[in-house]
Amino acid sequence: MTVRVLSAGDDFVLNRLLADALVSKVPVPLDISEISLPWPVKPFGRVAEVDEASGTEEQMIEALRGVQICVTQMAPLTERILQASPELRLFCVGRGGPVNVNLDAATLHGVAITFAPGRNAQATAEHTVAMMLSGLRRIPGTHSDLMAGTWRGDYYRYESVGRELADSVVGLVGYGAIGSKVAGILSGFGVRVVFHDPYLTDVPVGAAESVSLEALLEQSHVVSLHARATPTTRGMIGAPQIAAMPQGSVLVNCARGSLLDYDAVCDALESGHLFAAAFDVFPEEPIPVGSRLRRTPNVIMTPHLAGASRETASNAADIIAADVARYLGDEPLLHCANPEVLPGKAHPDA
Repeated sequence: MTVRVLSAGDDFVLNRLLADALVSKVPVPLDISEISLPWPVKPFGRVAEVDEASGTEEQMIEALRGVQICVTQMAPLTERILQASPELRLFCVGRGGPVNVNLDAATLHGVAITFAPGRNAQATAEHTVAMMLSGLRRIPGTHSDLMAGTWRGDYYRYESVGRELADSVVGLVGYGAIGSKVAGILSGFGVRVVFHDPYLTDVPVGAAESVSLEALLEQSHVVSLHARATPTTRGMIGAPQIAAMPQGSVLVNCARGSLLDYDAVCDALESGHLFAAAFDVFPEEPIPVGSRLRRTPNVIMTPHLAGASRETASNAADIIAADVARYLGDEPLLHCANPEVLPGKAHPDA
């Protein structure tokens, strides 16, 4: 029996990557149809009741007619789409979490939702360390000066230069897939790494030391955020926490914009308390034209692309294709967000 599959790719996780992964991992015949979503050329946004999605409900309703399985990164799955897609049984999201899915509605409709944790961990970890170095050594700012024809020899003054990573203390707020990889990379620099992660039950031995958030902030020359966005973590780093950091330290956020009070960071940069701050994520994306971040000194910004590597795109396709193969082989799903819809097929570690 041929299974009908919709591949809803975009300009990052390409349809050809999804199709190649499915063909290589799924042993049963597939009838694969495709649609292309406009992300990342057009930013993702809210679609009906779901966040961070690309495409429209109308587009998905039409494309999902008669489809049993959908593989995607950014396509929305809303109550309206589910009501119009009675044959849909598996919806696979190539992201760290299915934020573009109405999970409660999917569960009520009996649609299993899978996702792809860790697909961008290495890329984000490497980008994070690059942001640390860029902040410590003024790389973006001095590049811009040279491009404008200005040779800033005054940056060589003792008061103006940054510190080396070697022999520094770097504090990681969150020690999951990305934070632990950052620690591994930093070990080669001779860095002392400390971390705070209240959700980590088995504290690893070796690369980093577990400390309280207060102790981390007080001793770290660089603080890097790697926590998940939850109601508990929203605004977890504000003016009091930044004030607790050492004079001349650097703050990095490649996780989620909601973790941080960006006005408090701007205040600390303008006062000289922070040496630099580097951000890949923001409270509002794209950044508004009038954002204070655009005029605050020593801010380094990239447009939410820390996880953007070719390997990330391939990893996403491979991870979700593997769960499609498990589903069709009647095996437990490895990354299922609502295993209760598939009794007996939930992985014990899900």
